[in-house]
Amino acid sequence: MNDTYDLAVVGAGIIGLGAAYAALKRGLRVIVVDRQADPQGATVRNFGHLCIGEQTGAARVHADRARELWLELGRAAEFWVRESGTLIIARHEDERALLEAAVADDLALLTAAELDALLPSAPGVAVGGARVARDLQTDARSASAAIRRHLASRGVEFRLRTSAGAVGGGRVQTSRGPVSADLVVVAVNHDLDQLLPELAESVGVVRCGLDMLRARIALPRPLPAPLLTGWSLLRYGRFSGMGETAVVRQRLHAERPDLAALDLNQMYTPLPDGTILIGDTHVRGASIAPFQPEAAADALADEVETLFGARVDVLERWQGVYASGPDDFLVTEPDERTVVLAATTGIGMTTGLGLAENTLAARLDALASTEGILR
Repeated sequence: MNDTYDLAVVGAGIIGLGAAYAALKRGLRVIVVDRQADPQGATVRNFGHLCIGEQTGAARVHADRARELWLELGRAAEFWVRESGTLIIARHEDERALLEAAVADDLALLTAAELDALLPSAPGVAVGGARVARDLQTDARSASAAIRRHLASRGVEFRLRTSAGAVGGGRVQTSRGPVSADLVVVAVNHDLDQLLPELAESVGVVRCGLDMLRARIALPRPLPAPLLTGWSLLRYGRFSGMGETAVVRQRLHAERPDLAALDLNQMYTPLPDGTILIGDTHVRGASIAPFQPEAAADALADEVETLFGARVDVLERWQGVYASGPDDFLVTEPDERTVVLAATTGIGMTTGLGLAENTLAARLDALASTEGILR
């Protein structure tokens, strides 16, 4: 085969799908190449928690755009996405002080009594909390498959079970033959080190491995929205650079060095079937060992019992993997017809659709104009 397209996308994760969607809306001919038959990577191994309000800077810009696109695609592709907001529980006065310092139009404080009325947490655990209004929630496992089906139904070609071996100059060498395009977008996340190893090494992109669980928790009433804890506030850009966060970090690390060693993000996301996603831990390296220590899962389960005072019935556990680098995003052009896009921290689902649209808009508009398609 030697096919020619307006846009060729390598990688059918959320950023690759975002690139394909952006091109499709401009009437361009698009092909997506992926080595897997079904979604397998970071796009399905996450919470489905689209934490828009926890971002800042470029991440917030991409997240805000992604929010619009998630809602748009949810309607068009008919998959579950809800404007859930996010609850944050403060279990110590320094966490409450951090939330007070972060108050804005999209983050409202809650008293301990208000939070207790919303959360099925153990009595007396909360000293306060907050609600982040703009956050969304979806089911990661079904959403990406639904987006693929929707794009395919509108003319995007998917060439699956197909490996890309080399990319450059508007050409992708694949295991099913070459593909040519006016523009090639590489969106392979942590597999960047397999396709473009010198680029990955030069910018310091490695892999981050996670421990995650899906469980039933014997709660007196359902968890109404995704829930973040003080451990979560250490990670997200909106909070991580604040002086108040340093105080929280110092205390948590001193009190629980075992959890700090796991690089914990203690968060909980309810699914429509009543189960709850629990996680997560983090470890980084050029490769991630596939062997998950049971101690990590035990620590996650123990924290559930501390917070909710309830038993955990673990249904599934898995290892997530995503690209990790010195910045939130990798956006680079190895040549004039190739763009490499990656979220190099754990906010790919939150920002990926917006990253693709915002980064590629001018290039895709120019291609559409050249084709005489732009209206």
